[in-house]
Amino acid sequence: MAIDYGTVRIGIAISDPLGVVAQGLETIKVKKHDPEAAVNRIVEIVEMYDIGTVVVGLPRRTDNRIGPSEMNARALVSTLEERLTIPVIMQDERFTSVIANRILRNSTVKAKDKRSVVDQVAAEVILRDYLEQLRRG
Repeated sequence: MAIDYGTVRIGIAISDPLGVVAQGLETIKVKKHDPEAAVNRIVEIVEMYDIGTVVVGLPRRTDNRIGPSEMNARALVSTLEERLTIPVIMQDERFTSVIANRILRNSTVKAKDKRSVVDQVAAEVILRDYLEQLRRG
């Protein structure tokens, strides 16, 4: 399972049991008054789909300095490591949102629906990259 973390929306993607295909599952809306609800939903998904590894996209800056988005993603990783008994790893996600927007631009998804799925598509890209790295060894 991969997570494209944001402070407003969190994209979730999962793969088939063989790790061949990645597909978007859902977009979790983060409630400002209850951000813990998003973490609870992630834990529910892990349990529901019997996930073996969680890959969290790490939004690195192009100058390699740590920015607020990366700090938030790292905080999520720490929280998930406390709540889950499976590996939680970080995957560089630079440019995944750009790639996701390109994919959606070339898709049949209606413009009004793109905002709600772009985070899922970004999570798919993160998961595909991770699975490809595993295949390459």
